[in-house]
Amino acid sequence: LKMAGKGKGAGGRGKAGAARPVSRSAKAGLQFPVGRIARFLKQGRYAERIGAGAPVYMAAVLEYLAAEVLELAGNAARDNKKTRIVPRHIQLAIRNDEELNKLMSNTTIANGGVLPNIHVFLLPSKKGDASH
Repeated sequence: LKMAGKGKGAGGRGKAGAARPVSRSAKAGLQFPVGRIARFLKQGRYAERIGAGAPVYMAAVLEYLAAEVLELAGNAARDNKKTRIVPRHIQLAIRNDEELNKLMSNTTIANGGVLPNIHVFLLPSKKGDASH
């Protein structure tokens, strides 16, 4: 017995009524805006044509990088007994991570400061040293 009604059955062909639009970000399971990145890629004239998968891939990469930095910055904030991430925490997170530091080696973070570091040569020497 086949019941008439809504639903994606084998009998239904094509789109049923007014289906809710689903964003490309939702389809890809991402938080970052796939449509906006697609628009930027097109408007930026990086290439004559942009494939359908390119903005999805780029959104996924950007989302991963953002999540990685936020995770490490959150840890840095917690280490400093703070609940809010400030630029200093982002700076510490990036500079203490080898790969992120390499990626952002030419980047300056405003109000980020520097890593605490005192060169060995500048430290007070031991009194027993005969080298000086």
